[in-house]
Amino acid sequence: MVQLHVKRGDESQFLYATTVDAPLETVIQQVTAIYNGRLKVDRLCSEIPELADHGVTLPPNMQGLTEEQIVDLRLQDEWEDKCVPSGGPVLRKDEIGRRNGHAPNDKMKEVLMRTVEEAKALISKKQAQANVCVTMEMVKEALDQLRGAVMIVYPMGLPPHDPIRMEFEDQEDLSGTQASLQVITEDECQLWWAAKEMQRGKKLQDYIGKNEKTKLVVKIQKKGQGAPAREPVITEEQQKQMMMHYHRRQEELKKLEEADDDSHLDSEWSDRQALRKQFQGLTNIKWGPR
Repeated sequence: MVQLHVKRGDESQFLYATTVDAPLETVIQQVTAIYNGRLKVDRLCSEIPELADHGVTLPPNMQGLTEEQIVDLRLQDEWEDKCVPSGGPVLRKDEIGRRNGHAPNDKMKEVLMRTVEEAKALISKKQAQANVCVTMEMVKEALDQLRGAVMIVYPMGLPPHDPIRMEFEDQEDLSGTQASLQVITEDECQLWWAAKEMQRGKKLQDYIGKNEKTKLVVKIQKKGQGAPAREPVITEEQQKQMMMHYHRRQEELKKLEEADDDSHLDSEWSDRQALRKQFQGLTNIKWGPR
């Protein structure tokens, strides 16, 4: 199997396994789906803790208003009595006025938080360090885990305007958000390797040959952004190791230089002619007046 280490810029994303015979059209489609799927899981894992802390999202026309303003405007949340967490709600006011403050109890909160950690671990960037390839099945499993946990805590479901429900139903509106800049659609996705764009219509073997044991780093980015920066010749970790080796070598040379002291050559015990001089009575001779 060919292993692609997918990066966005200099940031590692995931490992993807394929074959040299795979059409690049298929590779790009699958890599894009996994990439965007991981972003969806990340967004859910950021939103669900808010659900656990402060309950479901208020209707858009009530968000950000104070209680006095809601009373004055005679606004009513029709979903407050419908979307009640299992075991009853616990009042935890949302200071920014985005959620209704009817949070799940501690037991239900634990269900949500534990599932979030499990889902994050399943599609984590650390999987690349562990040499584990991420598949679309793993992304779907993470989404199913999150969906199941939300259904356990909110068996009656979430309001249609809640971003978590919108994510599960693929109805999320990311316009005007930082998250929208991260998403790459299949049509605008490009894969780059060795400063070359891997063109659709070709196969992977057209670029890397027929060796199925090849491992390579590919960059994913949007069409029209030009060639991404090339990978450094050595990695950051390799550079650290080289600097450590250089430092150790310098210390060793310093110690050898300090130990290379030849002043002992002037000592009597180091004189090779000392024994002969003693027999000839030439020791302890001094010049000059006594």
